[in-house]
Amino acid sequence: MIQTMTKQCAICGKGSMLTWKLKKLRGKYNPTVKKRKYPNLQWVIIPKEGLKKEKFKKLSGKRGLACTKCIKALAKCK
Repeated sequence: MIQTMTKQCAICGKGSMLTWKLKKLRGKYNPTVKKRKYPNLQWVIIPKEGLKKEKFKKLSGKRGLACTKCIKALAKCK
């Protein structure tokens, strides 16, 4: 199992990002609220055989957090 303390994808390294919500006030935008957005991470076991991409081979056979984009790419590699 791959231990990651941060909310980060084990395969591509995608992490959180800070966004600003712009609120319109009297015809002008007022940047008021900062919000941290996190990627959609899921626990997945990366299969050992049948992987074509190099970034998946180093993690083969292990369990870790991966973003849904990488999970979708894993399904195409099989």
